[in-house]
Amino acid sequence: MPTKSEQATEFDSKSFLKRLTERPGVYRMLDAGGEVLYVGKARNLKNRVSSYFRKSGLSPKTEALVSRINHVEVTVTGSETEALLLEQNLIKSLRPPYNILLRDDKSYPYIYLSSDDKYPSLTFRRGRTRKGKGSWYGPFPSSGAVRESLNVLQKIFRIRNCSNSFFNNRTRPCLQYQINRCTAPCVEYISPEEYADDIRHATMFLEGKNPAILDDLMQAMEKASQSLEFEKAAAYRDQINHLRHVQEQQSIEASGGDADVIGLAQDAGVVCVVVILVRGGRVLGTKDYFPRVSIEQSESELLSAFLGQFYFGGDTQREYPREVLVPVEIDEQDVLSAALSEAAGRETRIRKNVRGERRRWIDLATTNARQTLMTHIASKETVYRRLLALRDLLELKETPSRMECFDISHSHGENTVASCVVFDENGPLKSDYRLYNIEGVTAGDDYGAMRQVLTRRYTRLKNGEGKRPDLVFIDGGKGQLNVARDVFESLGISDITLIGVAKGVTRRAGMEQLIDALTDAVFRVPSDSPALHLIQHIRDESHRFAITGHRARRDKKRRQSTLEGIEGVGAKRRRELIRYFGGIQEIRKAGVDEIAKVKGISRNLAESIYAALHNE
Repeated sequence: MPTKSEQATEFDSKSFLKRLTERPGVYRMLDAGGEVLYVGKARNLKNRVSSYFRKSGLSPKTEALVSRINHVEVTVTGSETEALLLEQNLIKSLRPPYNILLRDDKSYPYIYLSSDDKYPSLTFRRGRTRKGKGSWYGPFPSSGAVRESLNVLQKIFRIRNCSNSFFNNRTRPCLQYQINRCTAPCVEYISPEEYADDIRHATMFLEGKNPAILDDLMQAMEKASQSLEFEKAAAYRDQINHLRHVQEQQSIEASGGDADVIGLAQDAGVVCVVVILVRGGRVLGTKDYFPRVSIEQSESELLSAFLGQFYFGGDTQREYPREVLVPVEIDEQDVLSAALSEAAGRETRIRKNVRGERRRWIDLATTNARQTLMTHIASKETVYRRLLALRDLLELKETPSRMECFDISHSHGENTVASCVVFDENGPLKSDYRLYNIEGVTAGDDYGAMRQVLTRRYTRLKNGEGKRPDLVFIDGGKGQLNVARDVFESLGISDITLIGVAKGVTRRAGMEQLIDALTDAVFRVPSDSPALHLIQHIRDESHRFAITGHRARRDKKRRQSTLEGIEGVGAKRRRELIRYFGGIQEIRKAGVDEIAKVKGISRNLAESIYAALHNE
């Protein structure tokens, strides 16, 4: 087992990558001194960051970078476009030594609509300039995304994309007219008024103001599908996806504003607060904090205490923004706002009820807080420290190297499922997780279900199969623990420590009661104990895995689609979702903002759909 000092200096890439999200975002690689070595963006953070730590095929420059990495920080974004913009902001402000600034500092790609021509054109431009009159749409994540979008717009609206010199010297239509991608305004096959209507429709769509266009395409897709013209229907589906990409809103580059955006997440006794700095409407970066909490507190109490120390505690002089955006109402909000205003010499407001871009900033901060917390909990140093505390708490001879926990899940006795999750010295060992379908037990009989799963699990041990755990947790009170003890005695197992985890009288986190099967002793552990945090993590993971398995079994038996199990999503809304996205896989890829654009889907319902599809 590595020493604590070694863990503090060596970057454990395996543990970090195990819990890294697959969502888009920005990653920052830091050295032992905390200096940023490299900033990059990714459509899939896990895949991209993993590529740096493969065993072979790295360039000498990449190998040199990896050898200096001590820590990796990530910021999750809503889309690849937002990741690009945040990456540019960080590169410009941090100027990391391993970034090629001439390449990464290039201008953003845009779509440009000229307005000083009789027949305007839609063209690709890199960087906004002051030459000519017109409108700019973007920025986009790549030049390929712009050209792909222009290609789709040209197909639908048949707007010219040629240069003025080419346009002004035509005496007959070009090939674009022949393949039905242009209305030949160069030879006036279309009137200026009709062409202006096409431009207006294209402009409305680029501004996200014309859902009727999507409705037309969806109807065409359905008609082609009913006529068994599946290739044509697939082409319409691709057009819909491309058009939605063009319409994507930007939350990294908004319309001005200076704010500190606060995100909060807590789990397994650990609290993570993420502060996103927004200046001039641009997200400049994030900072993570892990305040120590000795007793259980509400989110409101936690944020109130954090903000007081963040802005007024310590020797560091903070920059005071015009707004502090928080996810929940906090205690003494008026007092804190007044103190911030006095310190800043101008009005500074603490706000929760916000809309539009500011609401997306809060959602972004909350998402990053959850991701950072998961990474922190799964880190090797954190798990090792908790294992030592657990060994001392239970007075074990050796530090446990394998722990298992069991839980039961059902709906009024229907489709009962038992879960077994496994933890080792590196945290969750998901390859060894198991689900057990419980059969032949009276509906709602949790004791019978527990007896069946433990018997099936540990009979294999008696026969010399499987891996023997050092410690077994049972999620439940004395009744479930007595069942487990009876099973162990009947199988002749006496060398495995058996502990029950009961919720306690108040059923609040931090108030759990532990029951020793050997002595029947019931005891509580302080809420700030690392040992209790590890037990909570194992218990919560077992509970989550059991519920996920139960829902999957229930939906399969009822022959339901994934959408049918989501509250508030009836047949009509399911139909609209499928029409808009073309399939369940595209719905999974979409963000909350994109789901909320579907007819009949509110933002709150979109958040519920997103959470259900991603098991959040």
